[in-house]
Amino acid sequence: MNLAFGPGVREAIDARRGVVALESTVIAHGLPRPTNLETARQLQEDVRGAGGMPATICLADGHAIIGAGDALIQRLADEDGVAKISTRDLAPFLARGGAALGATTVATTAEIAAAAGIEVFATGGIGGVHRGAERTMDISADLRALADHPIVVVCAGAKLVLDLAKTLEVLETLGVPVIGYGTSELPAFYVRSSGLQLPHRVDDPENAARMARIQLDRGAGMVICVPIPEADAMPHAQIEHEIDDALAAADSAGVHGAAVTPFLLARLGEASSGRTLTANIALLRNNARVAAAIAVALAGI
Repeated sequence: MNLAFGPGVREAIDARRGVVALESTVIAHGLPRPTNLETARQLQEDVRGAGGMPATICLADGHAIIGAGDALIQRLADEDGVAKISTRDLAPFLARGGAALGATTVATTAEIAAAAGIEVFATGGIGGVHRGAERTMDISADLRALADHPIVVVCAGAKLVLDLAKTLEVLETLGVPVIGYGTSELPAFYVRSSGLQLPHRVDDPENAARMARIQLDRGAGMVICVPIPEADAMPHAQIEHEIDDALAAADSAGVHGAAVTPFLLARLGEASSGRTLTANIALLRNNARVAAAIAVALAGI
């Protein structure tokens, strides 16, 4: 895999300056225009403001880009037809070469970031086991990627549209530690708590970094779950009701596989009159700041 580094990123990794990877699917597919571009730029500023170095990851011109510049980020935000690349798609997409532009999922970002020597990655929420997976076997590639690559993923837990209990079970089976940051329960994206207890908790970047150093040295990843800020959180009961309606709509429309989560999140946005968009941006920014603090602490160990 050919890696290409943005200005100063390779030097920051080598100097252990607390580099934080950022995914690009949220820019190309996760947020509406022009909010996507504004948020992408803001996340980079949030990382810098907390003392870290941002490195937005994407695919372009047959290369994995670590530290996309503003012009490339603007293309990700504005162009139609940007490919969404998970780990199964990575080799075929890169092999085609050309000028094709690809946005990386959590799984693909984790793999590329780890290959580049980045130890911390901030995202919104990880994928997981979908509801009804006992019938569909629909389980996100994110979970396997976290087990296979030494990287700390800072997120707001997993999306509430998933089967969270089964997601935790799979992560346990894969040996991936799931750590609550300032919480003893699994956060659920827009919701601060899912009611599911976590076995481990940290309350500051330094303790998170000490735990992470041991796990990374084992050659494996870990998940640090940060609850969405309370002022931006949504009520659990309200979201569950809207998810039930959205799942029924997805089934009726014949939406399956990778299209399910974007469909459900779009329906939730409509049902909440845009409140989920505000919540999404708030948790993304919060995660970026926490990730930067952990990356800086980790770089000092």
